[in-house]
Amino acid sequence: MNTSSLVQKVWNFCHTLRDDGVGYGDYLEQLTYLLFLKLAHEYAQPPYSRNTRIPAGYDWPNLVARSGEPLEAHYLATLYQLGQQDGMLGAIFFKAQNKIQDPAKLHRLVQMIDAENWISLDADTKGDLYEGLLQKNAEDTKSGAGQYFTPRPLIEAMVTCVQPEPMKTIADPACGTGGFFLGAYHWLTRPGTRLDKRQKEFLRDQTFYGNEIVPNTRRLCLMNLFLHNIGELEGEPSVERSDALIAEPARKVDYVLANPPFGKKSSMLITNEEGEEDKEALVYQRQDFWETTSNKQLNFLQHIVSMLKVNGQAAVVLPDNVLFEGGAGEKIRRKLLETCDVHTILRLPTGIFYAQGVKANVVFFDNAPKDGHVHTKGVWFYDLRTNKHFTLKTRPLKFDDLQDFIACYHPANRHERHETERFKYYSYDELVARDKASLDVFWLKDDSLDNLDDLPPPDVLQQEIIEHLEAALAAFRDVAAALPGR
Repeated sequence: MNTSSLVQKVWNFCHTLRDDGVGYGDYLEQLTYLLFLKLAHEYAQPPYSRNTRIPAGYDWPNLVARSGEPLEAHYLATLYQLGQQDGMLGAIFFKAQNKIQDPAKLHRLVQMIDAENWISLDADTKGDLYEGLLQKNAEDTKSGAGQYFTPRPLIEAMVTCVQPEPMKTIADPACGTGGFFLGAYHWLTRPGTRLDKRQKEFLRDQTFYGNEIVPNTRRLCLMNLFLHNIGELEGEPSVERSDALIAEPARKVDYVLANPPFGKKSSMLITNEEGEEDKEALVYQRQDFWETTSNKQLNFLQHIVSMLKVNGQAAVVLPDNVLFEGGAGEKIRRKLLETCDVHTILRLPTGIFYAQGVKANVVFFDNAPKDGHVHTKGVWFYDLRTNKHFTLKTRPLKFDDLQDFIACYHPANRHERHETERFKYYSYDELVARDKASLDVFWLKDDSLDNLDDLPPPDVLQQEIIEHLEAALAAFRDVAAALPGR
């Protein structure tokens, strides 16, 4: 069966399950479990003959041999047993549950997966299938999965600018479904590159390190990596199920590529003396942080700086408030400009994220030695927002839309840049002299303000209104959450 027909087959069954109330997220979970068991079974056969460490009686043949209620009962037992194991097995099946309540449909899904020889598919084919499912899940706005999904064209552009090198480590402290890891992996294995055996082993086992606090999202990430031949079945997964902000990073890395979760405040659910649940601002007390704050993005920014080796490089998606907010925000911005070389900021358009109401930027910076010198000489700003209109369905962001930015970034030598209409340079002195050292810099004229004929199409205009309202609501929620007596 060719790739397109296999993809169509998987999609068709997904639609069948949706009629029974099984969403893309639940379908993805079950597909993850069953695909992993089938792949493990295939790897256990010659010529691979791997020790998959799956307990006797709970492997793929024991599922395929059953149907009806015995299949459902054995599937539940299998999920439980595998969740008790160490390494990749336990991580994939951590607190796994069966969401397909109809034994006949479960049997059909098992048979569909059993009919294919998944090892014979190359990593791109398997990965493209799974990435397509992840994107579809992100589009299902009711599930909330969109907050873990960064547009793949944006990831590709960020990686193309950073150009990670072999034998170097890459981290993402909020890795979601693993998009940045896969973007870097595709760059490192792009056509025309040749990796020797040592470089290939390092890429597979020692390149990527991440954190993902949401168990189901981490599960999807691990399976995504596994389908791309990243990580070993027997080894411990390189994506930890933990809050990256809790403690100083255990290791320093060469690159950080990240899109930390949106939402301004870090909080935790507590039960008060009256037995009522309430949210309390979560403040991380860390010696390596410049400022103590409950602002989640500011904490992630400080954490990422701590993660980098000297001269390590970062490309991070951050919301607008990180660039202009006062108080701790201003202090952190000034320290970032002093201690790191903040060299490029890409102002992103609205309408490209599944989480609505987001105005964001990509901040590129390099860590620098702690020698008391100011390391940012100036920042180049690229405005992809003014007079640019995108929506998720009718006008999605494509890699071609970022080609001019990549050309201006000049990855081959970013010290050989030239200003254009959308690409401007501001010196360090100019930036720190701005109110609150604001990095929220824009200079282009919004054409739609003067000429009604230049207004975007109605569907785009509608989406932009929604984006602005969502952003305003999010700001009001942050203010309300900070008020006393809640």
